[in-house]
Amino acid sequence: MSRVVHFEIHAEQPERAIAFYEGVFGWRFDRWPGGEAYWVITTGPDHEPGINGGLVTRRGLIDGQAVIAYVCTIQVADTYAAEAAVLAQGGAIALPRMPVPGVGWLFYAKDPEGNIFGVMQPDERAA
Repeated sequence: MSRVVHFEIHAEQPERAIAFYEGVFGWRFDRWPGGEAYWVITTGPDHEPGINGGLVTRRGLIDGQAVIAYVCTIQVADTYAAEAAVLAQGGAIALPRMPVPGVGWLFYAKDPEGNIFGVMQPDERAA
């Protein structure tokens, strides 16, 4: 079975995206050594479940549109607090909070770069 082990965010304005994710989730961004504009994203300690990722300057066109890519789900303790943080950091709610029965509460948001991501609060009682 294959698992997601890395994600990548494409951003037109990397500094804006970095400020957003640092402000909402407390992620750390470290510039990759070398000439390419690329940042390694640390989302938490290695001994905890989860994945790390990367951020790259958006480039290239598909069907005449810039590549807008990044769809992963991020676990939080409180989706209401996360919704407020998303809005406070310049993001938008793409799909409102909804139950995923037996799993938790989920909403989809957009970061200031237009990337869509999910935010999940585990709760087996969600219905």
